[in-house]
Amino acid sequence: MNKIKPRTLSGFMELLPPDQVCFDTMMLNLRKSFSLYGFTPLDTPLMEASEILLAKGGGETEKQIYTLRKGDNDLAVRYELTASLAKYAALYYNDLTFPLRRYEIGKVYRGERAQRGRFREFYQADIDIIGDGSLDLMNEAEIPGVIYKSLTSLGLKRFIIKINNRKILNGFFEILGINELSTEVMRVVDKLDKIGEKKLSETLIDALGLTQTQVDGLLGFITNKTEPFGALDLYKGKNETFDQGTEEIITLRKYLSDLGVPETHYKIDLSIARGLDYYTGTVYETYLTDYPEVGAICSGGRYDNLAEHYTDRKMPGVGLSIGLTRLFYILQEQGLLNDSLLTAPADVLIIPMTEECSHAVKLATTMRESGLRVQIYSENKKFKNKISYADKLGIPFVVFLGEDEISKGLIKVKDMATGEQTIASYGILTAGILDKIKTQRKGEPVKEK
Repeated sequence: MNKIKPRTLSGFMELLPPDQVCFDTMMLNLRKSFSLYGFTPLDTPLMEASEILLAKGGGETEKQIYTLRKGDNDLAVRYELTASLAKYAALYYNDLTFPLRRYEIGKVYRGERAQRGRFREFYQADIDIIGDGSLDLMNEAEIPGVIYKSLTSLGLKRFIIKINNRKILNGFFEILGINELSTEVMRVVDKLDKIGEKKLSETLIDALGLTQTQVDGLLGFITNKTEPFGALDLYKGKNETFDQGTEEIITLRKYLSDLGVPETHYKIDLSIARGLDYYTGTVYETYLTDYPEVGAICSGGRYDNLAEHYTDRKMPGVGLSIGLTRLFYILQEQGLLNDSLLTAPADVLIIPMTEECSHAVKLATTMRESGLRVQIYSENKKFKNKISYADKLGIPFVVFLGEDEISKGLIKVKDMATGEQTIASYGILTAGILDKIKTQRKGEPVKEK
């Protein structure tokens, strides 16, 4: 029989065990951070009826969605988590308490060309706050606080949260007389960092028909990154939408220090547009300071009506999304994963030195009840192979249990990091191992250089 060559599909990530532990630690830390802000976990289906996921799709989005047919069922695999949240909020409206604060970490699928840092299957980590009819600006202000707490919990320190307000841009477009093209202009502006000012100008003039005066005014406004509030003052009183957005971003800024976001980690950036047209208020994009070329690692914003395709009830919301698989890939590629993180599958490996293993089993059970992760090595191999097994997996401690130890009620423990061996009662040594393991477990998954 011909053997099938094992392979992983392009755009799908598989990890070796130590990296998988690191990835899972990142997810665990994010869950803890989201929970600190009162977000409840949800787990929506991976597949939905196609009409659910295509409700707000179209164009490029529709081309990226994987669809399936099974009998009379027309199904689609989710390409993001927001569409399922919209259905969920509308379906369970009478059973939910608003504002609904939820987080979800799950896989999504996009049928796009796989390339560096972009995957067809990847994890997203989302939070959203959904209101019933209204949603106070305080919720928009809180999002940068969640971003800061979440990323620092991973061990990241060098990042910047860029903040803008779509009302400012929409109002400014009205001032320039290009409000009918606002959606198209917004999508072009969103590409400024990728294509540069020259290409952006050419696109706005050649493709959208803006005048050179309009383009110069637009570029002068959105590229004023050192004194954005000075740029806002220049147009104050000229447009109601513009003034409302300005007032909102000023109020939001006042909250940030109280929310624990240091000035070193955020900036008001009038070029941040977020290309998706459903954003209506504050928008956010977060970048790694040392690697701006990789693009935003965390994005989101305010939207006015989450569930408009399913209900007449107005459900405004604000949220963010972290592309977790992409972030992990970048950190791995740049050598920023913490290689001292405890990634071993066990804290202790017990090696029985007798043919009868009942004492080893009892010891393992006792140690597990104390909170240690324990393996028993039961393969009939040479002693050096047993030690090599622990060494390759990075298991911190090895317990030797022979006739002498059993008869005296003692155990022998080897610290694999130092090579030191200690003989004492299992109670004393178990307590000592626990103290050392607790310290090793406190490591963060990211260690910046």
